[in-house]
Amino acid sequence: MLKIISTKDFANFSDNAKAAPRQRSHHNLHDTLDANVQRLFIATEPNTYMRPHRHSEAHKWELFLVLQGQLDLLIFNDEGELIQRHSLSPDTNRAIEIPPKTWHGYACMQPGTVGLEIKEGAYVPTPNDDFAPWSPAEGEEGADQYREWMRQAEVK
Repeated sequence: MLKIISTKDFANFSDNAKAAPRQRSHHNLHDTLDANVQRLFIATEPNTYMRPHRHSEAHKWELFLVLQGQLDLLIFNDEGELIQRHSLSPDTNRAIEIPPKTWHGYACMQPGTVGLEIKEGAYVPTPNDDFAPWSPAEGEEGADQYREWMRQAEVK
């Protein structure tokens, strides 16, 4: 069966993100969470917090494409220092592939941002050990400040 995603769908994804407490929404293309390849649209708003994390399994690369708006990808070392920052948008870099075991997080820079994430499955929730210990958890004290730091941080 064909799966067609239209401009109207992008608007719906963005509306869902604006209405969501976490300021982001997902639309899965894969039929089941145990699919071998996970494919999902992610709509984000600037007030979302995407905590730095890694995928520690050797096969868990992540390909991210920004189709509308702007996300910045932040890459960290094991100590939590920002070592790379890449803008992803239709006007800059459209896509980036993140290797396994790489600490990374995203900062939404524009309202109405929509991206497509592709990674090897099956879906398994991120284990606690794969969230950056130097960053606050979602909803935890300091998370809003850390999100704002991520939006402005520069590589030293």
